[in-house]
Amino acid sequence: MSTPAALDRRDAGPPAGVAARAGGLTKTYGSGETAVVALDAVDVEIHRARFTAVMGPSGSGKSTLMHCLAGLDTVTSGRVWLGDTEITGLGDRELTRLRRDRIGFMFQSFNLLPTLNALENITLPMDIAGRKPDPAWLDRVVDTLGLRDRLDHRPSQLSGGQQQRVACARALASRPELIFADEPTGNLDSRSGLEVLDFLREAVDQLEQTVVMVTHDPAAAAHSDLVLFLADGRIVDEMPRPTAEAVLERMKRFDGVRKS
Repeated sequence: MSTPAALDRRDAGPPAGVAARAGGLTKTYGSGETAVVALDAVDVEIHRARFTAVMGPSGSGKSTLMHCLAGLDTVTSGRVWLGDTEITGLGDRELTRLRRDRIGFMFQSFNLLPTLNALENITLPMDIAGRKPDPAWLDRVVDTLGLRDRLDHRPSQLSGGQQQRVACARALASRPELIFADEPTGNLDSRSGLEVLDFLREAVDQLEQTVVMVTHDPAAAAHSDLVLFLADGRIVDEMPRPTAEAVLERMKRFDGVRKS
């Protein structure tokens, strides 16, 4: 269920600024007759302080789009910007620094180190970078995610939902410009998954973060401000202020077109 704050945010006007954008983004795997076009001249803007969901059938290009926007994968042609920085053409070292300093990541697997407690896992990326966390911001993230009494617990002492909350806190801790979440509820039961989605919603509404989530779940997409629908490597539709029912109907329509 969406909170009143979330509904208020969805009714607001256009956000100030664009967190990421791509123009003519094309990604091809292989060459010649065996070439597969994963993204086909995609133009997209991700607005700041908004929650954007990316949906589509398997093989539609949704994960590839996220990886290209995040600088995790190279593009075949086109251009990608993070804020005002064009990332296409950056070297490996520059991309590594950019991802470390300006982007947060959440994945279906939590990627927590079993020998570290929750707080150590949360601050690990900043520790590696030799940076000190902002204590006030870190406290705010920890309290928003309800982790205050779990900070000294190791992953094996936490439930799946709690582990994903730690992963969410890790993504938020450095106050990145953009958070990418790839099926973040895929390994969770429905209750834990709902908790994580609510926390991502709160990160946008209360902490003014920007979230892009790849998902196949209409109920998960309903937590977002905007759903982008991909099919055959192209953005074919979008839905502001989505509901689970409306998203499901739209996905059925796409499936019907693909089967006909």
